[in-house]
Amino acid sequence: MTTIKEGLDRRFAVTERGSDMRSEVLGGAVTFMTMAYIVVVNPTILQDAGMPFGPAMVATALTAMFGCILMGLLANRPYAIAPYMGQNAFVAYTVTGTMGYSWQTAMLTIFVSGVLLLILTLTGGRRALGDAVPMTLKISFSVGIGLFIAFVGAVSSGIIVTGTATPLAIGDLSSPAAMLAILCLLTISVLTVRGYKGAILIGMLLCTGIGLLAGIVSAPASVVSLPPDVSPVLLQWEVSLTFGILSVLMTVFILDVVDTMGTLVALGSDTGQVDEEGRLIDIQRPFTVDSLTIMFAGTVGTTSSGVFVESASGIKSGARTGIASIVVGLLFGASLLFTPVITMIPPEVTGPAMMVIGMMMFTATRRIDFHEPTDFFPAIVTVSLMVFTYNIGIGICAGFIVYVLGKVFSGKSEEIGPLMWILMLMSVAFFVFYPY
Repeated sequence: MTTIKEGLDRRFAVTERGSDMRSEVLGGAVTFMTMAYIVVVNPTILQDAGMPFGPAMVATALTAMFGCILMGLLANRPYAIAPYMGQNAFVAYTVTGTMGYSWQTAMLTIFVSGVLLLILTLTGGRRALGDAVPMTLKISFSVGIGLFIAFVGAVSSGIIVTGTATPLAIGDLSSPAAMLAILCLLTISVLTVRGYKGAILIGMLLCTGIGLLAGIVSAPASVVSLPPDVSPVLLQWEVSLTFGILSVLMTVFILDVVDTMGTLVALGSDTGQVDEEGRLIDIQRPFTVDSLTIMFAGTVGTTSSGVFVESASGIKSGARTGIASIVVGLLFGASLLFTPVITMIPPEVTGPAMMVIGMMMFTATRRIDFHEPTDFFPAIVTVSLMVFTYNIGIGICAGFIVYVLGKVFSGKSEEIGPLMWILMLMSVAFFVFYPY
C-alpha cells in the first residue's frame, strides 16, 4: 500500500531531484520567513495610494497563498510568489501620487497586464524571449540579484544607513539593534560554513529569541487575530481611457516581463532547472503561474506579483520541488491568523539572512567571461544599476541595451538574434515610458 509520503515523493519527484520531505518543508519555512515582511510592508506602502491597510494586507496574503500553491501544483518549482516591492511603490508614488490616477484604475491596469502576459506565455512568445537572452546576461541577473538582496538586507538591518556627507554610511554598530543584526549575520554565516542545512532558519529563530530576551524585539500583544474584510479592495476597478494610462500599462508590463525572467533564470541555476545553454527547462509552467497570479492580484486588490528572489533562501536550505512552494503558500494563509507573531520578526534578523543569501548568489560571477568586453561590460552595467538604482528592472533593461550596442559597434552583429533585438527595443521603451 502506497503511503502519503511515497505518493508525494512520486508526484513531486522529490527523490529524483536529490531532496527529501524534511528539506522541502524546511526550505519552504525558510523562504516564508525571509519574505513574510511583505504581509505588512506591502499594505503599508499601498496606504499612500489611498488603499485601506487591513483589506490590502489580506489581499497581499491571499495573492501570495494563491501564487505559491499554484506554483507548487502546476509548475513543481520551489519558487515563492507575492506582490513585488517595486510595483507597490510605483503604484503608490507614481501612478496615484504623480500621475493622479486612482488606485482602482491601477488595479485594473495590473489585471490587464496579467492577461497580456498570459497570452504571450500560452503562444510561446514569453519562453522564446527568455531563451533569446545570452548566457552572460543570465549570469549577471543572478549576480546582480544576489548583490541586490545583500544590499537590501544590509540597509533593512541598519548595518548601512543613509549618510550625511555621503549617500551611504555605516550604521551605529554600538546600538543594540545593530549588534543583534551583526550577531545574526555571524551566526548564520558560521552555521552555513559548518554545513548545517537549516542554517538560515536556525539563525533567524535563535536571534529572534535572543532579541526577545534582550528587550530588542517586542513580544506580540496577541498570538491570534481575525483577518479584516477584503471586500473594500476586491474587484474595485475603475476605467480610465487616457493616453497616460497606456504608459502605466507599458511600464507595468515590461517590469513584469524582465523582473520575473531575470529572477527565474537566477533561481533556475541554483535548482538545476537549466540546460547546458542556460535556458530554463519547462519555463512555460512558471510563466503561466506568474501570469495567473498577476491577474489574481489585480482582482483581489493588490499590486503585481512575481517570483521573489527570497526563494533563494529556501533553495539554499535544500528545497528543490513544488512542495516547498506549497508550504510557503499555506504559511501565508496561516499568516492571516497569526499576523502579530509574524510581524514580531525584526529586520535585524531578516536582513542578515538576506545578506548571506546574496553572498551565496554572487559566486556566479566566476562564470562571466572577463576576457570578452562585449560580454563582461553589459554584465557589469546590469549588476551595478540593479543595486545603485535599487531597481532590478532598470539593471536588466540597461543590460539588454548595452549588450546589443556592444555587439553592433564591435562588428559582431551576427551574435544578436531577432528576439534579442525585440528585448532591446522593449528595454528602450521601458526607459521612454518610465515615469522619472
